[in-house]
Amino acid sequence: MKKNVKANYVYNLLYQLLTIILPIITIPYLARTLGSEGNGIYGYTLSIATYFTLIGSLGIALYGQREIAYCQDNRIKRSKVFWELNIIKFITMIISIIVFYFVYARSGEYAIYYKILLLELFASIIDISWFYQGMEEFKTIVLRNYIIRMICLFCIFIFIKTPSDTWKYVLIFSGSTLLGNLSLWINLSKKISLIAIKKLNIKKHIKPILLLFIPQIAIQLYTVLDKSMIGMITNNMSEVAYYDQAQKVIKTLMTVITSISTVMLPRIAACYANNDKKRIKEYMNNSFKFIFMVSFPMIFGIIAVSDSFVPFFFGNGYDKIKIVMPLLSVIILFISMSIMIAQLLLSTKQTKKYTISVVSGAIINFVLNLILIYYFKSIGACIATIIAEFSIAAIDLYFIRSKFNIFEIIKSSKNYFLLSIVMFFVIYPFGYLQFSNMLTMVIQISIGGILYIIGLFIIKDEFFIDLYNNVINYIKNKLKISSN
Repeated sequence: MKKNVKANYVYNLLYQLLTIILPIITIPYLARTLGSEGNGIYGYTLSIATYFTLIGSLGIALYGQREIAYCQDNRIKRSKVFWELNIIKFITMIISIIVFYFVYARSGEYAIYYKILLLELFASIIDISWFYQGMEEFKTIVLRNYIIRMICLFCIFIFIKTPSDTWKYVLIFSGSTLLGNLSLWINLSKKISLIAIKKLNIKKHIKPILLLFIPQIAIQLYTVLDKSMIGMITNNMSEVAYYDQAQKVIKTLMTVITSISTVMLPRIAACYANNDKKRIKEYMNNSFKFIFMVSFPMIFGIIAVSDSFVPFFFGNGYDKIKIVMPLLSVIILFISMSIMIAQLLLSTKQTKKYTISVVSGAIINFVLNLILIYYFKSIGACIATIIAEFSIAAIDLYFIRSKFNIFEIIKSSKNYFLLSIVMFFVIYPFGYLQFSNMLTMVIQISIGGILYIIGLFIIKDEFFIDLYNNVINYIKNKLKISSN
């Protein structure tokens, strides 16, 4: 079953964008209708619910994706893995839901939001996107979720009108997640078979799942805990909103890069199963080049346009994001690199190394959050996140030093870094023009993008030119087929 990595990257990019495109499209609207307080409440309560989703899921998504990839060509084996993992997750998620209800949803200031977020936890029980990712069938995920997300988008603009509608936003978003996950079960019978319970071996998965569960807990400590800690330490939901909204924009842009890593996990796992070390190295080297080529212009672009972007996109009352967002933009590079290396470590069963890096990052992030949030609030959380993500990327690079030339990897980023700096100094002064924020932003982004691409052609960057030629040939072939 030969898979097309390029096609899967495109499909996974669309899927990853789809999962966060709803809040990104609606951010300007929700920023104005719900205000920083309403958005802060949503970000804070969702971060709490996320812990219980994580605990109940036990990191099965990553583990399951890898295990399905190992046996993607064997229907019986993949069916056994599918049912064994789903039984485990069903039991653990039910326990998690019960605890969540009695601790948070039963009573309290935000009880109504936590009750609604129970839908988010139930959605996790039936989430089988990991199965399709392991099968490298990303197209299925995209198509199943598209309609659900569009319905959700329309509901937000129809039903959300005032800050008192915050609970409706939580309901719409959680409900759409539940429906989207349900839709993935349609026609699943074409991919798997029913297996008698006595033929299932659930115990064999417990140890590897728990080993992978530890780093998953750690990951949440520096991706979700920051929002929880801002809310708990400052007791200011607006500060949560500043950090949360800036992070949404950063993570959306980062999806363009990180989507390649999700596609590469099953691909590298399949190569590892076939002992194809040469292909694995080729995939990794190209992935690093792609990360550098895209992340540097994104980082410098965000820094350059933030002053015009924030008031245009968020409206009044969010000026602090002008500082938060440029600071956070640095993590685009660090996270992209660490995620890509993590896919290699997980695909090749080096879970211990993966665990060490993310646990180290989590400890650093937690300690720095305790100190920096108290003094600097959301900006303190940004600084803690940057240092933690840098630490993880550095540790990951150290772990792969015997297989890859780290100096050569870093050296390959030089041209992209220099071109991005040139782009920054050209487009930054446009921010001082007396135009509207929207027009200024469009001018900056347009000139910056064109300048960067021309620069890649001028220096004759081989990776970019190969990528460009592949895209052009793909379009020509599609046009030729449609004309025939």
